[in-house]
Amino acid sequence: MPEMMRAVGYRKPLPSSDPASLEDLEVPVPEPGPRDLLVRVEAVSVNPVDVKLRASADPGREPRILGFDAAGVVVATGADVTLFAPGDEVYYAGSINRPGTDAQFHAVDERVVGHKPRGLTFAQAAALPLTTITAWETLFDRFRLTPESSGVLVVLGAAGGVGSMITQLTRALTRLVVIGTASRPESQRWVLDHGAHHVIDHHDLAQGVLGIAPDGVTHVFSTHTDGSIEAFAEILQPGGAITAIDDPEGLDIVPLKNKSLSFHWEFMFTRPLFQTVDLVEQHNLLDRVADMVSEGTVQTTLTQELGPINAGTLREAHAMVEAGRMVGKVVISGW
Repeated sequence: MPEMMRAVGYRKPLPSSDPASLEDLEVPVPEPGPRDLLVRVEAVSVNPVDVKLRASADPGREPRILGFDAAGVVVATGADVTLFAPGDEVYYAGSINRPGTDAQFHAVDERVVGHKPRGLTFAQAAALPLTTITAWETLFDRFRLTPESSGVLVVLGAAGGVGSMITQLTRALTRLVVIGTASRPESQRWVLDHGAHHVIDHHDLAQGVLGIAPDGVTHVFSTHTDGSIEAFAEILQPGGAITAIDDPEGLDIVPLKNKSLSFHWEFMFTRPLFQTVDLVEQHNLLDRVADMVSEGTVQTTLTQELGPINAGTLREAHAMVEAGRMVGKVVISGW
């Protein structure tokens, strides 16, 4: 095992167009803790959280390595590891309070790691973990859906990474009707191809939804909550539920009261951040979805693959995500 490794990080918040916004680094190979795997990283994906942190969070004196989604091979294990062994191929999204995956080697708690789906490349697998965890926790931890659940789910941003996974998992594991939002022809096609029953333009959400479901809907998944609460209150049936993943400032949810509507946050880093007693559920759900992928029930959401993993390529990927027009996921692979 080498003592040093290549990685990509940033020293201060800068626009992705600035060559200094992400830099090539040489840093020590991490030492795995008792429950950690040391993974040789083969592919990583860029998510909105990477872009947000790079643009706004000052890392202080030391450069911060970003990256959450990864796929790779276990090369060493901590003393208390029981779920994996060296040589296992894995995929995972890590934790926001540890160094990121944009590095040749990465230490990660085994309880948030899944076995890589059989038949997928590392790049295809790296597109999945963060969005899969977010989608699964939204559906089954926040909305508490079951295989018998019925109703109508509206998925905002259904062509994005999380929306694509929510649509697929809802179709595969519940009886809900899915209405996805997308505005461009290519994104609307993507939404229907990934399992939505209907697709509408988000620009007039209430009219579009009620044109399909005149009695209203039961659930809303929101990637754009600011300015949408009134529309959610209009389209949801009494007792309905919203789960949001964005960061709206000063959100007023009083309009939800008359219909006794519930509002949930989903943040997939909550479990690893607080080391919850059910942390291993992220391992379990990643393994479950890996089986679904291998069976053909769920598809990878990879749409663009770049390489190699270095600062220049990651700046390009960050700019693509920042532009807000991504369909599916961008992955960077190879060193």
